[in-house]
Amino acid sequence: MKPEADQSEIIQFLSLPQNHGGAPVDTITTHASIVFLAGDRAYKLKRAVKYSYLDYSTVELRRGACEAELTLNRRTAPELYLSVSPIVRAANGRLSFDGPGEPVEWVVVMRRFPQDALLSHVAEHGALTEALTIELANRIAAFHTIAELTPGHGGADGVRAVIQINDENLQRSPPLGLSPAEIDSLRDATAAALHKHATLLEERRANGRVRRCHGDLHLGNICLVDGRPSLFDCIEFSDLIACIDVLYDLAFLLMDLRHRGLVRHSGLVLNRYLDLTDNDDGLPTLALFLSLRASVRAHVTATAAAKLDAQAARQQLAEARSYFDLAVDLLRAKPARLIAIGGLSGTGKSSVAAALAGELGSGAGARVLRSDVVRKRLFNVPPEKRLPAEAYSKDVNDRVYAALENRARKILASGTSVILDAVAAQPDERAAFTALAQKASAAFTGIWLEASPATLLARVARRGKDASDATASVLQRQLAYDLGQIDWIRIDADQPRDAVIQDVRKAIQAEAN
Repeated sequence: MKPEADQSEIIQFLSLPQNHGGAPVDTITTHASIVFLAGDRAYKLKRAVKYSYLDYSTVELRRGACEAELTLNRRTAPELYLSVSPIVRAANGRLSFDGPGEPVEWVVVMRRFPQDALLSHVAEHGALTEALTIELANRIAAFHTIAELTPGHGGADGVRAVIQINDENLQRSPPLGLSPAEIDSLRDATAAALHKHATLLEERRANGRVRRCHGDLHLGNICLVDGRPSLFDCIEFSDLIACIDVLYDLAFLLMDLRHRGLVRHSGLVLNRYLDLTDNDDGLPTLALFLSLRASVRAHVTATAAAKLDAQAARQQLAEARSYFDLAVDLLRAKPARLIAIGGLSGTGKSSVAAALAGELGSGAGARVLRSDVVRKRLFNVPPEKRLPAEAYSKDVNDRVYAALENRARKILASGTSVILDAVAAQPDERAAFTALAQKASAAFTGIWLEASPATLLARVARRGKDASDATASVLQRQLAYDLGQIDWIRIDADQPRDAVIQDVRKAIQAEAN
């Protein structure tokens, strides 16, 4: 890193309340910028630094970076990013925003938001609801769909570069209690995973999966604006970091959630994202992607400890070590399993599947294949759009179950666990799921949820916007079905949802032992 140019005069100008209409000024300093918070505005100054991956060493480079930041972040947070403003020196030598004179510095002007609007803060206070988590996945999926294609980046070479950068930085990081052998072992494991998936990574790059993404997509770079999650502070300074596989972009958020112990939320984000995009083919890469993200956080967090006092540094290094341990654990392969959760409408199949997905299998967890969502995809409509009655004919039902089995077969073959969420009221449908697991050489657990008609009717009646189109009349027809012999594990679904989830979790764990 080159020595910083002197920006003290600019920093003093931005720090004075008199230059912000008298509003008090707070500052947030990072390795690359200083943000000045005053009134309802935030002014982001690029520090005059040059790293191996970032160059803000001249005024013109900083101006270009500010303009790129404004343009790129307006893709996801136009309500936050207002303008790029020059700081000019008048003929009398005084500094001011915009006015006449020579521009001597540039800042990004943003709408200020309270720090408790950050999703990292929301999560720390236990307020990251399932609805908010689903909306977050919706926003990311929509963003990735319109993000610029960048086929000249990413792929196997992009991952290889990240592995090298991680290894070099871990080798020279402050002491984490790691032996050279541990660091070498992680490098070798990630290299082996890259070798295994190199062809797939190149196929995804060729098929438009590498785009100009966010690049730094963790909870601290997502905030609530008017109650909706907005992605901000994307990477503008490095194509290596920003022009990546969309699943590598998503992996930062998934890893962040898992590191915080929010595995249910991680599973929700992953499966909602996959339900909205056509990315199931990339599932084999996720363990590698998440591990790389955890490795990045390990050495970045360790490096930041050098600027802290002794006690804070110890805590920071412990945090860094926990990221390293997560990176190692994510690459430990676990046998793929097939879990089928059946039951009539209103038994809570989807709630149970969503709650447990993050806990099962390797990497980011299990892929939930929900018959309601698969049906909507067959008709090329969003999950929550209602379908007409003819979309539920026997012929269509057969197509839905065939599609479920086909997709589950491919995902199991890739080493990812699957949860099948379907009514499965017919004995032959349940038998087909069992046979599928046998053919895939995957362990199988069949769960049958059952509840009283009154409970089912009440739940269906109060169901909000959902992929299921089941109504009270549909349920009444289901209640008349001859279910035949049910040899799956039967769970009482009259209980509260968390009790049902716990019973299903215990049943799955018992089958695994």
